[in-house]
Amino acid sequence: MTRHFLLLIASLLVLAGCSSSDSRYSLSDDTAPSEPISVEHIEDAIPQYEPYSLGGNSNYTLRGEHYTIIRDAKGFTQSGKASWYGKKFHGHLTSNGEIYDMYSMTAAHKTLPIPSYVKVTNKDNGKTTVVRVNDRGPFHEGRIIDLSYAAAYKLDVVKTGTANVEIEVITVERPTGENKKNSFPSYVIQVASSQHEDRVRTLAEDLSQNLSVESFINSSESIHQVMLGPFTDYKLTQDTLDKVKLLGHSTAFIRKQTVTH
Repeated sequence: MTRHFLLLIASLLVLAGCSSSDSRYSLSDDTAPSEPISVEHIEDAIPQYEPYSLGGNSNYTLRGEHYTIIRDAKGFTQSGKASWYGKKFHGHLTSNGEIYDMYSMTAAHKTLPIPSYVKVTNKDNGKTTVVRVNDRGPFHEGRIIDLSYAAAYKLDVVKTGTANVEIEVITVERPTGENKKNSFPSYVIQVASSQHEDRVRTLAEDLSQNLSVESFINSSESIHQVMLGPFTDYKLTQDTLDKVKLLGHSTAFIRKQTVTH
C-alpha cells in the first residue's frame, strides 16, 4: 500500500469525522459543554417590550399532536417538569430564526408566544430565574419548558436533568407617551396580488367593510397588492388574519414594518 494511498484514507476519515460532528443530530443525547465556561456572572433575562416575531408563532402539528399558540399570555402560569438543552443545539437556529446560545438565558416552550419573558421557579430547591422564550419544545410527555444550559445551571437542573418548576409570564406593555419619539414595529396583512387594479380595489373595499379594518393598495410596476392595516397589536393582527383566511384567502400572510411615532 503506497504512502499516497494511506494519506488519502486518513484524509477521508478526518472529513467523515468533521461532517458527523457538525450535525445537530450527531449526538444521540444532549450534553453539557465539554469545557463549560462560568455562568455565575450571567444575569437573568431583563423583561422588556418586544413585538412578537413573525417566525415561530404559527399554530403547528408535530408527531400527530396539534399545538395552538397562546395569543394573549398575560397572567399565564403553569406547573410541570423542566428539562434543558445544550451542546447538541448550540449554534443552530431557534424557532424564530435566532441563534441558540446555551450560555444565554433563554428557553423553549410549546405554545407561549415568541418572544415571552418567563419567571421560572425550581420547586425542588426554591431557586428562581428569568428567561426569554425564543424556541419551541420540549416535546417529551410531562415537560413544560426546556431551559438553556445557563438557565438550567442557575436553577441546579443540570445535575438532576429535570426538575419540578412553576413558570409565570412577565408581561411588559408597549411604551407610550406623546412626547417620546420611538420606532415601533407595526404589521400589515398581505391578502392577494393581481395585475387587475380594479379587482384589487374592489376586494380591498369589501374586506375593509366586512372586517372593519383599514385597507390600502400597494402597487409595484404592474402588480397590485391588497393590504390590511397597519396594526400595532400582534394579537389583533393574527385574529384578523384568521378571519381573512376563513373568507377564502388561504395564502394571506403577515408582514412587519417599522413606523415612527
